[in-house]
Amino acid sequence: MMEEKAGETALILLGCPQVPVQTSVALYCAYMLQQNGIRPIIAGTTAARKLLEVADPERHYAGTLEDLDTVIGEFAEKKRDVDYCFVFAHNDSGIAYAGTMAYLSKARLYVLLFGEHPEEVAAAITFPCEQVTVKATHNPMPMKKKIDEVIRWVAASKQ
Repeated sequence: MMEEKAGETALILLGCPQVPVQTSVALYCAYMLQQNGIRPIIAGTTAARKLLEVADPERHYAGTLEDLDTVIGEFAEKKRDVDYCFVFAHNDSGIAYAGTMAYLSKARLYVLLFGEHPEEVAAAITFPCEQVTVKATHNPMPMKKKIDEVIRWVAASKQ
């Protein structure tokens, strides 16, 4: 793992964990960020956080797990910000969370669109962000490949 530099943090924002790939890919994303010297903070709904706590009980990859509404409140009050924000979106609620972060944060925003019909969900995006779209519900490998690409972009932007 690379040495973490001050200020290099990434928020991974998770809504409803209805689509199975979200949990494993979120953990993988956190791992890849750590490997590139960026401290991940995962904010999610109660169900999303519980799935991560069970999957990674010693928090080797998940690191910091926080309540989604609390974190959004802290951003709204300008009590915190991050360098990068990864919003997992498979429905309109995910797009709403991403839009909120686009408005509240100065972070470089990546919206990871997945599920049965990610293109339809992506059509609702009306704010600036990097869109990463992949049809994935049960098999995490297509999303893993996309995360690898995105993390390469992030690592390249740090240089």
